[in-house]
Amino acid sequence: MNYYSITKNDMLNGDGLRVVLWVAGCSHNCPGCQNPFTHDSKGGKKFDHLAEFEIFDELRKDHVSGLTLSGGDPMFYDNRKDILNFVKRIKYLFPNKTIWMYTGFEYEKIKDEPILKYIDVLVDGRYIESKSIPHPQWRGSSNQRIIHLNKEQVYIHNIQNKNHNKLSNNTMQTYNENYSENIL
Repeated sequence: MNYYSITKNDMLNGDGLRVVLWVAGCSHNCPGCQNPFTHDSKGGKKFDHLAEFEIFDELRKDHVSGLTLSGGDPMFYDNRKDILNFVKRIKYLFPNKTIWMYTGFEYEKIKDEPILKYIDVLVDGRYIESKSIPHPQWRGSSNQRIIHLNKEQVYIHNIQNKNHNKLSNNTMQTYNENYSENIL
């Protein structure tokens, strides 16, 4: 797996101060993407032990809330094995730190991927330029969802159309509500 950069003390890509790994490789090619240079999986530099230790050093700091995986797309097929091994190590070494992951894939398409067992918050969905939001909190377009994952329930925060979507047994039920927070 390749990566482009590691950002420290980031406040824009998840809750609290975070370290962000910007991976290389994305097959979505969303028009208007903020990081089109990250689409090439062979671009950037090799994610090696030095890069890993740089992230570990940041996560050791009390004021750092956790790791965010972005890019590119951490769920790009060529990245999945390396990302899985990396997040396993993070959860083992830093069990109290959270892991956020951004992906252009929708949760319903990747919900059975082993990586998600180690992810605390998933921001899913392709960036759609026509749905861009001027002051996004952790999302680039209104179709993207902030999904809080844990072993028992999945909470989907979706302000796209102010509807409440409850996913259960692969069925989508829609409830009209002012605020959308879903329990799966």
